[in-house]
Amino acid sequence: MSVSAQPYESRPTWREVRRYLNAHRHELAQAADRLYPDLPKVGSTHLLTNQVWTPARPLELQKVTLRWVGDPPALSVTGREEEARLILPAGVSSYAEAMEALDKPRLFENRSCYRLLNVAWPELSFTRGHYFDGVNVSETAAHEFTTARLLGETRLPFRRLIADPTDLRSRVALPAISMLTLRHDRRTGAMTFVLHWRDPGRVAHGGGLYQVMPVGVFQPSEETPHAETADFDLWKCVVREYAEEFLKRSEVYGDAFDYESWPLYRELTDARESDRLRSFVLGIGVDPLTFATDILAVTVIEASTFDAIFGDIASSNEEGRVIGTKGIAFDDDSVSRYVHHEPMQAAGAAVLELAWKHRQALVSRP
Repeated sequence: MSVSAQPYESRPTWREVRRYLNAHRHELAQAADRLYPDLPKVGSTHLLTNQVWTPARPLELQKVTLRWVGDPPALSVTGREEEARLILPAGVSSYAEAMEALDKPRLFENRSCYRLLNVAWPELSFTRGHYFDGVNVSETAAHEFTTARLLGETRLPFRRLIADPTDLRSRVALPAISMLTLRHDRRTGAMTFVLHWRDPGRVAHGGGLYQVMPVGVFQPSEETPHAETADFDLWKCVVREYAEEFLKRSEVYGDAFDYESWPLYRELTDARESDRLRSFVLGIGVDPLTFATDILAVTVIEASTFDAIFGDIASSNEEGRVIGTKGIAFDDDSVSRYVHHEPMQAAGAAVLELAWKHRQALVSRP
C-alpha cells in the first residue's frame, strides 16, 4: 500500500508510525533526499555529503589521524525541543525513552561513542558522545518525516531546526564505520563481497535494509576512561566489528583488554603489515532520512588470508542475516543492482559505488 493510500482517518499512533518507518526506510530515505537539492551527494546515491569530505583518492586507514577535543561547542539541536515532543507519546521526554518503552530492539544501550566534530583530511576531530543522544535526533527526524508522509503534510518543524545535515557542530554526529570487505584473488583478479540484511527487531537504525559488512558505531569497547582512551583508534574498532559480525564474537571485552595478544587482531594487523590486507577511507556521508553519519571505507583482503582467518562465514549474527556467504561478485552488474535496485542503506550504496570507481587503485601495489 502506498503512503498516500494509508487508511488513517486520524493521526496514527507512535507505534503505527514506527512500524511503517521500519518497513519503508529505503523509499522514505529516497523521498527525504529531495528535501536537500542543494547539498552534494555521494555519486549517484542519495547519501548527503560535503565537498571536502571525499578525498580525491582512497586514503589508507592507518594514515588517518584522530584529534580529541575536550571542550566541544554547545549543541543547538538535541531532540528534546518542543518540536521533537510533538511526535512523542504523552509523558515521554525523548525518542530513546519512547523506544525503550514501546519498541526496544535487542541491541539498545546508551553506550559512550566518539562524536565527530570536524573533517580535515587526513585528520578527524572527535569528542565524547552517547548513543541515545544520536537516537534522539536521528530517529525523531525520521519519525516526523514518516508521520508527515502518512498524513500528506509538508510541515517538518523538528527537521527544519537542522538547516544543514552536514553541519557536525549543530547536532550530535556519532559516525559508524561502514566497511565493504573485498576478498581478492590475486591470481585471477576476481573480487567478491558479502552483505548484511539488518533485522529491524534487533537494531535501532537501518532495519530492513542491506548494508556492507562489517559496520559499527565508532565507540569504546567498554564504559571506562581507560577504554575510551585505548580504543580511540579506527583500526581497533574495525577489528572488533570483524570479530562480532564475521565470527559472532561477543561484544564484551573487559576494561583491560589487550589487543596485541588477541589472535584476531594480530592476524589482521600482520596481514596489513605484510600487504595481504589494505584498508582505505573513501569519504564521509549523512543519511537524508535519519542524519546518521558514516565513515565510508573498504578493506581488500588477499583470498587465502581471508579464507584462513574467516573460514565459512555464518549465515546470521546478532544484527541480522548475512547475504552471499559464498561471495557476491564485485562487478558492474552486482554493484549496479545493489546501488540502484535493492533496498540498500545509503551509506552502503555509496561505499559500493566509490569502491567500484576506485577499484584499480584499491588493488594497485604500493
